[in-house]
Amino acid sequence: MFFGIDKYYIMLVLPAFLFSLYAQFKVKGTFSKYSGYINRRGLTGADIAREILNRNGLYDVQVEMVPGELTDHYDPKSRVVRLSEVVCYSTSVAAIGVAAHETGHAIQHKVGYAPLGLRSSLVPMANIGSSIGPYMAIFGIMFSWQLLTNLGIVFFTIAVAFYLVTLPVEFNASSRAIRILESSGMLSYEEMAPVKKVLSAAAMTYVASAAVAMANLLRLIMLSNDRRRND
Repeated sequence: MFFGIDKYYIMLVLPAFLFSLYAQFKVKGTFSKYSGYINRRGLTGADIAREILNRNGLYDVQVEMVPGELTDHYDPKSRVVRLSEVVCYSTSVAAIGVAAHETGHAIQHKVGYAPLGLRSSLVPMANIGSSIGPYMAIFGIMFSWQLLTNLGIVFFTIAVAFYLVTLPVEFNASSRAIRILESSGMLSYEEMAPVKKVLSAAAMTYVASAAVAMANLLRLIMLSNDRRRND
């Protein structure tokens, strides 16, 4: 079967998808759990982001609120750290962890962290690859058009590469955030424990996304191989 449910979907994609659901549940649950844990200094996520940026000489990087839940991100083009409302104005240690993580990306940008640059360069092709690559491959498999299948797999491989490069970028940003918070004394030792749990749960979502992408790519490759053997 070349679309819908097939043995490779059950073997590869379904377990990765279930892991992804668990990761999303875990990060939302962990963030919610520590959203009521207020830091002793009463600093908001925006306060922490601004202080970390200033400490690293990033006075020109702005901190803005963005709509949505956990939509926090750093925009390297506009040089803006955008924090969701539940992070920007919250004084919880969960919010501080997320805000510090996003400033980690701004610091990566400043120091020229190579994986961040590579990820940014992959964005245009990764967007194309993730949107049309799988469909090209599936249509190629269904109609025994190997060239179309190969092109689809190549396009989708670029998208998978984006997910894989994202892993060191996100892990490094969290590591930077933890080191800064620990060395600066902005949080106490007791407050750092839940911050690490929030960032660890968030990291799991990136691992899950990469796993789903890899599983889908392997599925396409195996379906393609099956079609060639049957032709």
